[in-house]
Amino acid sequence: MLKRSILRMSKPIFATALGYLVLVLALTVILPKNAHAERIKDIAMVEGARSNQLVGFGLVVGLDGTGDQVTQTPFTIQAARSMLQQFGVNLPPGINPQTKNMASVMVTADLPPFAKPGQTVDVTVSSMGNAGSLRGGELLLTELKAGNGQIYAVAQGGLVVSGFGADGNDGSRISVNTKAAGRIPNGAMVEREVVNPFSDGSNKLTFHLHESDFTTARNMASAVNSIMGSGTATALDGVSVEVLAPTDAGEKVAYLAELENIEVLKAAAAAKVIVNARSGTIVIGSEVMVKTAAVAHGNLTVTIDESFVVSQPGPFASSAETVVLPQTEINIENEEVRMFVMEEGVSLQEIVTAVNRVGAAPGDLIAILEALQQAGALSAQLIVI
Repeated sequence: MLKRSILRMSKPIFATALGYLVLVLALTVILPKNAHAERIKDIAMVEGARSNQLVGFGLVVGLDGTGDQVTQTPFTIQAARSMLQQFGVNLPPGINPQTKNMASVMVTADLPPFAKPGQTVDVTVSSMGNAGSLRGGELLLTELKAGNGQIYAVAQGGLVVSGFGADGNDGSRISVNTKAAGRIPNGAMVEREVVNPFSDGSNKLTFHLHESDFTTARNMASAVNSIMGSGTATALDGVSVEVLAPTDAGEKVAYLAELENIEVLKAAAAAKVIVNARSGTIVIGSEVMVKTAAVAHGNLTVTIDESFVVSQPGPFASSAETVVLPQTEINIENEEVRMFVMEEGVSLQEIVTAVNRVGAAPGDLIAILEALQQAGALSAQLIVI
C-alpha cells in the first residue's frame, strides 16, 4: 500500500514540475533579456541628495621660514592684524608682523549629503600667496561657507603635505609634488545640516538620470509602476522621473531602499564618434554605422634639402673670387593611393579593420571620419573636443 501511494503521488508532482518548467521557458522567450539591466541607484540620483562645496579663507602658522613675504602679500598682514584684534592684541600703526612663518590659504571641502552637525569631513588647504612650503603648518580656525554665504563647517588642524624639496646655495632646486598645498583628514566639523528631500515633508521623490535619455526615463517609470503600482512613477522629461512616496521620513527611507534596487533596462547610447584633435585620440561607439562609401587614402610628401657649395677660382685666375652658392634639392614622394569600399550598415569592428588595412594614422582617421560625415555616410554624431 505504501508503494502504491508513492506511485500515485509521483505523477501529479511530476506534472506540476513539468508545468513550472514550461512556464519558465515561456517567460524566457516572452520577457526581454536583462543583460543590460541596471539598478536605479547606478543610473540615477535623488534630487537634493548631493554634496555641497564649501570654501573659506584662513591662516596657516608654524611654518619654518617658508611663509608669505611681507611686501608681496599685504592681505596676509591684514588677516594677521584682524586675527590679533579678536584676541585683544592691537598693533601700533606702521608696525607690521613678519609673515615668514605664516601663510594665507584657501580651504575647500565637500559636504556630503545628509551630513549631520558634529560629523567631520576632510579639507584641502592651498597657498594663496607666495609661501614656499606649507609643511609642518597648522591651520587656524577657519569658517567654511557654501554658495549661499551660510557657514556650514569650521576647519582647523595640522596639515599633511606630501610634497618636499631642497634648495642649493648656487640657486639649484629640486622638488617632488607640490609643497604649497596639503590636506587635513577629518579637519572640518559640520555645524549646520543642509535641507534634504527627506525632511521637507513632501510626498514625492524626483530621480535625475546621470545621462539624459528619453527611452531610459520611460523604462525606469515603467519598471517602478510594475512593482510599486500603476501611476506611482511619471517620466517628466529625458532626465527626471517623479515617484510618489510616503510623507514620513522613516517610511520614505525604507521606500527609497526598495526603489533604488529596481532594475531598469537602460537604452543603448546614441551613436557618437568622439575625436580629441589635440592628442589624436578617437573613440567610436558601438552603435556607429556607416552607409555605402568609397574611401581613398594617400599622402604626398615633399622634402626640401638646402645645402651650400663653395666655388673656387682656377689656379691662374687673376680677378675671380671664392663664393658660396646655395644648392637646393627637392624630392617628391607620392604614396600609393589605396581605396576601399565600406558597405552599408558596417559595424564598429569592420570600420576599424578597414581603416587599419590602409594604414591610416589617427590624424588621417579624423579626416576620413569628417569626410564621411560631410558625405552623409556616417550615421553618428561627430564630436570634436
